[in-house]
Amino acid sequence: MIKLILIGLGFVFIFEGLIYFIFSNRIKNMLEIIKDIKSEKIRFFSSFFIILGLCLIYFTLKTYEN
Repeated sequence: MIKLILIGLGFVFIFEGLIYFIFSNRIKNMLEIIKDIKSEKIRFFSSFFIILGLCLIYFTLKTYEN
């Protein structure tokens, strides 16, 4: 189980690194746009994706449980 978690975390780091590497100029522009968005709105979207990720993990583990 820990092996799968570490592999998944590794893929997340690879994906994040590639995004920043490939789109470095666009990310600077996005950060400027994000400065204008209210903190509450950012927290709402962050909470949504956290819950979505937790549900995805839960149902995946529940479905493929031995």
